[in-house]
This record gives sequence, structure tokens and C-alpha cells, in this order.
Amino acid sequence: MSTTRVKSLKGAEIVFENEVKASGGMKDIHFHPDKDYVVGFFREGGNSRALRDRLTEITGRYRENLLDNACGPFWEKHFCWPYDVVEHEGRLGVVVPFYDSAFFFQHGSNKNDKLKIRSRDKEGKWFVGANRDRHLDPREKGTWLAYFQIGLAIARAVRRLHMAGLSHSDLSYKNVLLDPTTGRACIIDIDGLVVPGKYPPDVVGTPDFIAPEVVATQHFEREDPNRKLPSQTTDRHALAVLIYMYLFYRHPLRGRKVHDADPMKDEALGMGERAVFVEHPSDKSNRINPSDLHPAALPWGDPDQRPISMAGPHLEKLFYRSFIDGLHTPEKRPSASEWETALVRTLDMIQPCSANCEMGWYVFDNSRNPHCPHCGAPHGTSLPVLNLYSSRQKGRFLSDDHRIMVWNGQSLFPWHASRKVFPNEHLKEAQKKRVGYFQEHKGIWYLVNEGLTDMKDAASGQKIPIGGKIALVENAQILLSAEEGGRLIHVQIAG
Repeated sequence: MSTTRVKSLKGAEIVFENEVKASGGMKDIHFHPDKDYVVGFFREGGNSRALRDRLTEITGRYRENLLDNACGPFWEKHFCWPYDVVEHEGRLGVVVPFYDSAFFFQHGSNKNDKLKIRSRDKEGKWFVGANRDRHLDPREKGTWLAYFQIGLAIARAVRRLHMAGLSHSDLSYKNVLLDPTTGRACIIDIDGLVVPGKYPPDVVGTPDFIAPEVVATQHFEREDPNRKLPSQTTDRHALAVLIYMYLFYRHPLRGRKVHDADPMKDEALGMGERAVFVEHPSDKSNRINPSDLHPAALPWGDPDQRPISMAGPHLEKLFYRSFIDGLHTPEKRPSASEWETALVRTLDMIQPCSANCEMGWYVFDNSRNPHCPHCGAPHGTSLPVLNLYSSRQKGRFLSDDHRIMVWNGQSLFPWHASRKVFPNEHLKEAQKKRVGYFQEHKGIWYLVNEGLTDMKDAASGQKIPIGGKIALVENAQILLSAEEGGRLIHVQIAG
């Protein structure tokens, strides 16, 4: 394979094979011979001053602010961030690390891999709709738990971009790689980032993820002040769509409602000014008709069989805000930070299915007799529900609207013991270690203390030493930390 060597704008030698390995909407992709990195050359406007400035900033200042600090290793797992720029034959190219091996399919679509997906990157479109059940090897699908973890990873990444004053502009399942076997996700195509007032968007986005206000005004002249272009608020819409699609394998706006006999106009209206949430509680005009679906899309394609309430109260509220309150009022859309918090709390409410069904996990539905909504299997044993309260003033505890569902081997971490600790990029090494775990023995559930020096039975005042344990019985109150912001557990028993 013939190769080309060029000097990058940063002075490094960049080597790439001359063969184009892939072509996207804007770039032609070349591989390094050992797949250490790829070089993507821009086709249109491939050597403009504006593009050069944007790429220089993204591979320079913005990359340094994100990765050249103590939090860098955390964010390296969430982004495939370009790190250099080259110029060759009148075109600019961006140098990007090769994707982690976890983001390539290990198994084909079937025995003969007719779709040729083995070794291809795990683009998000494979994991939504009927694609997931019709084409993927079961070993690639992951459990339902993994899709909550994937949603959390994407929300964190978008939150970090927005903190830096950036927006992705084309957040979609084409620009997010995921691995349901590990619950990981990685945002790609960073070279199109939007900086308000400095670097405008190159594209309006990918169909299915373009915000309604952008769709509704995309026929306006670009200079028209009433035309809406990609921004952080449109990222918020795309983020909500991604999380919804990865959890429910259907689109939140694609229902049965027909707006115009012309398919093009119908699409523009249905995804734009007349968009309606398929699970709108009062406007049922866009409800999905199960008979219109491919059998492989069921039961997930039917909201009556798989409603958003299955995702728990924290996410249900945000879905309503995104697709009802904020659908046509962008400023009302939940922020990426709100999605991150809701997903963290929801992950604490998730339970393993006692029958080991395909989905594997479900969110506790706040009932006295919990069961798996995927396969119908009852929980089977008693289920401790731990409601978290935290101190605001000495001796006064208020509800955090946060609860932990217990299962055998479930861990307790520092962010459960104090509301001042949150599981994100700022966690110190000591805060990543569990401080307790839960175990059932002869029908009784226990919390075993591994690292909480203040832990005690709040009712009796008896301290629970490190290495000790306390039974989880109805109405028990357990103090986890005596520091300001420290948490108190109130136990309820379901099942």
C-alpha cells in the first residue's frame, strides 16, 4: 500500500495510506499504516482561512483545555478529539486518534455476516429501531443497564462541551460510537464544533436529530435573522432524542400523524413546526400504530407496551420537558447537566431481573410487588429501598429525591454518603472506591461498612464500625456521614 508523508501544522510527521478508506458528508478518510490515527481531508472549502482557523483552535486551545489537565484521562474516553492539522494537495486534513477497539463490531450480523458489519465501527444507528433485533449478534446487544450508562456518558460529554462554550452542531447516532457490552460511548466528528459568534455551523444536522425550529426555518436565507441554526439549545434536543432512542429503540416524534400528502412537506412539518411527541399524554394524534411496524420492532416500537415510565420518574420528567414543554420552546429543554444527574439517580434505582431475561435489568417502579416489565418475572424476595436524606443544618435532614435499590453485591460509594460528592470527572482516586456493600443472608439484607467512620444506627445511636454490618429492616435509619452534607438512609421494604 503506497503512503504519503507530510509535516503537520504542529511540525509532526504524519503518514497515511493513499487509499481512501471511508467518505463522510464532508471528508475523505485515510488510515495510518498501523492504524495509530486517521487523517480526514475536507472536500468542499478544503483550504479556506475560516476552516484553518477553526481546526487550529480545536486541535490547539480547546483540546488543551479539555485534555491537558488532571481530568484529561476521564475525557479521553468520552471524545475522539483531533490533535493536529495537515495540508496536502491544496486540502486541509485533520488528524484524529484511531477509535478504541471496543467500538468495532467483533461479531457479524449473522453466520455469514451478509451486512459485512464485523470489524466496522459501532455507529449508533445499529442499536436503535428494528436494526438491533434483526441484524445484531446477541453478543453485541448488551443489557438495558448498558444503555443507561451510554446515555450518561453522552450527557457528560455534551455537558463538558457546553461548559467550554461550544456546541457539537451535529449530535446524532452517526457521530456517537457506542459499545453496549461495556456501556461506553464516544463522541466523534469534533472538527465541526460551533463557537457562537466565531465559528458558525457547517451543517444543520442529521435528520431525526435536527431541532424543530431548525427544520422549520431551514428554507430561510442563511443570513436571515429569523433562521435558526445549530447551537447549544439544538444540542439539547438531539441529546434527548439520543437518550430516548437508545432506551426505547424508537423515535420520539415519528408516529402515525400525516401532515401533508407530499412526503417532503410531511417530513418538514412532522419534524418541524407541527412536531408532536408520540407519548404526549393529552394530544394522541401522533400515537404510533403497532400494526404499521415491522414485527422485529415490537414490543419496543409500541409506547403502550414500553412507555417512558419504565425509565423511572427522573427521566420521565425530562422526556416530558424535552418533547412537550421544550419541543417548540428551546429555552425550556433540560440541560446536559440535568440529564447527567437524572441518569446517575436512575442508575441507583435499577434492578437485575431475577429471571435473567434478555434485557437483564429494569428500573424499580415504586410498587410493593416489583416485577420485570420486560419478561414479567416477579422480583421474588424482599427488596430494600433506601431513601436518601442529607444534612443542610446540624441535625436537620431533607430529602434528596434520590433512592438506592439494593441487590446482592450492590456497592455503596462516597457520593451516596455525601451530597457534596458527585460521580464525575472531579472524583479523587479515594472517592472512586466503594465504602460499603449489600448482602442477603438467610432472608435478611445487610449493609456492610467498608470505609465509613461515622456510620451508625440513627435510632439507637449504635456505631457501625468498619467491617461491621447493620440489618436493613422497615423504617430503619442509618447515618452514613456526620459531616455537613452527609447522608441519612431511611429504609423501606418492598416485595
